[in-house]
Amino acid sequence: MVDPNEYTVGLICAITTEYVAAQAFLDEKHETPTYLSPQNKNDYTLGRLANHNVVIAVLPIGEYGTSSAARVAETMLHSFPNVRIGLMVGIGGGAPSADHDIRLGDIVVSTPSNNHGGVFQYDYGKTIQGQRFFPTGYLDQPPALLRAAVNGLQARYEIEGHHLADDIDQVLERNPRLRRKYGRPDPASDRLYQSHIVHRPNNKSDCTTTCGDDPSTLLLRNSRTEDEDNPMVHYGLVASANQLMKDACIRDKLTVEKDVLCFEMEAAGLMNHFPCLVIRGICDYSDSHKNKAWQGYAAMAAAAYTKDLLCRISPQHVQAERQIMEILSTGKPIRLFTLVNYTNQPLVKAIHETTQNIDRGVKRLRQLGDDQEYQAVIDWLTPVNYALQQNDLIARRQEGTGEWFLNSTEFKQWLSQGKQTLFCPGMPGAGKTMITATIIDHLYREYQNKPTTSITYIYCNFRQQHEQRYTDLLLNLLKQLVQGQPFIPNAVRVLHDECKRRGSRPSHEGILSTLYSIAASYSRLFIVIDALDECQVSNEDRERFLRIVFGIQERTMANILVTSRFVHEIEKGFGESIRLEIRASNMDVQRYIEQRLQSFPSFVLHNPALQTEIKTNLARAVEGMSVSLDNNYPGALADKH
Repeated sequence: MVDPNEYTVGLICAITTEYVAAQAFLDEKHETPTYLSPQNKNDYTLGRLANHNVVIAVLPIGEYGTSSAARVAETMLHSFPNVRIGLMVGIGGGAPSADHDIRLGDIVVSTPSNNHGGVFQYDYGKTIQGQRFFPTGYLDQPPALLRAAVNGLQARYEIEGHHLADDIDQVLERNPRLRRKYGRPDPASDRLYQSHIVHRPNNKSDCTTTCGDDPSTLLLRNSRTEDEDNPMVHYGLVASANQLMKDACIRDKLTVEKDVLCFEMEAAGLMNHFPCLVIRGICDYSDSHKNKAWQGYAAMAAAAYTKDLLCRISPQHVQAERQIMEILSTGKPIRLFTLVNYTNQPLVKAIHETTQNIDRGVKRLRQLGDDQEYQAVIDWLTPVNYALQQNDLIARRQEGTGEWFLNSTEFKQWLSQGKQTLFCPGMPGAGKTMITATIIDHLYREYQNKPTTSITYIYCNFRQQHEQRYTDLLLNLLKQLVQGQPFIPNAVRVLHDECKRRGSRPSHEGILSTLYSIAASYSRLFIVIDALDECQVSNEDRERFLRIVFGIQERTMANILVTSRFVHEIEKGFGESIRLEIRASNMDVQRYIEQRLQSFPSFVLHNPALQTEIKTNLARAVEGMSVSLDNNYPGALADKH
């Protein structure tokens, strides 16, 4: 079964042609996961590319632009939270100039240039109307690991050249169905028209027929020599906007002003939400003479470069990077030092400090309002807070208690992968609740730095039946899932607002749909239930609660752990589960008695033989039980004097 946490490289494509090319270069394909969030509308292909586990996503057909790309990236990160580096791979329009001999089939890689991080967002509408260029956004640069790999690969190409064309040929040899669309077109079809030559609007005829191939209309270029790479890789600025660049004059203007190498439509939506490197194969010249003849080969060229780049990066280095989700959750700011000329360092520093102060003030105000709303919604779900009981149990726990359980083969098996269930029966007084607290504490220590992991737990108690209807327990699980997120999920907000409007509590259906939705947003989920036998509102309530918990497990990677007394109706529900009986270990009992002896009368403390007798008799009397020491022998010897 596919584990989303095994995928550390995220690759996004905009159109089917790019998606096919990226898949064609995979070294192996993996199964597609079946347990993704119901809100996940992306299509994924998983596989291995240059020793990396890669997840490839594509925009929905018919959707283009920066906002669509951002939505796809955000959904990918929720479904594959361990993604640590991102790549936007596909096709784009070239911007040839005297300094950059860009041709069809070449590759452009986004790299920092002219005080920009590699991708430059421009307002296309204003450019068309006013014939002036207005920048509307400054975007972050690719992660340092990717920039270093680009630099290293560029140096290798300069010394040795590359074999990208051969790599493409090998892929097409293995996939003959792709040759016609994805093979290299006739070089004669690579025509660069002078900027004032415009293809007539709405005329779908070939440029050879409509615009001709008169040398006076073309910018003539020499054929590339054997010493030159073909395709050639160019490094610099990628211009991005929500509309297609089809005006050669504006293309040239931006090329002169900003040294732009390529135009495309998605990257600007990603850089501040999905820090990535943009790799574009050139399929046209960003003018009115667009056609699809070179799209397939351009997509293959971009995919071939991507694989070469990933070959330079070790999986260990990727694993050492922070998760993109974690970076974004800390509110990482855009690097303001890219906005101002580096020569004016005092001004840069002053702007940076002022902006930080403003940002901190705004965050404090926003946080105050958000915290109040957040707490109101949390309390509305349920006022019951099991954390108080958990903290009390851990405070009373003797150091080392329960280590036998954490070191057991059964517990390690349960913890090793998702969708595992561990059932832990035990006699009354065996210490099940203290073991539960120990397990929860261990999970928190193990996963405290994993924002995409949620640890939820329920302490059932026969004295609190009014809080243990199945809806109460489900709302408590939902509450804990929400508390694991920095904001109120939209599904919970909708549930809250609808109930407030109607003046009612959440319905069974409303709780279920919201619970399933929020649970599916976590890559790992632990549900720990203590003393299930004490949930005695009714057998029907208990069975319904368990069915829903197992329903969560079916839809996610949830691990379930349940403790209970030996009750036949409960035990038969865990027939296929991992099983580990809870009994107080001799070490736990001895450790407890040693600690309690310190509070015994002085005549005991000064009599080693009596201490030994007490230890032996108490250990024998409570064999297999731990809490009975507290329940049955409190101060027993303290009364004898």
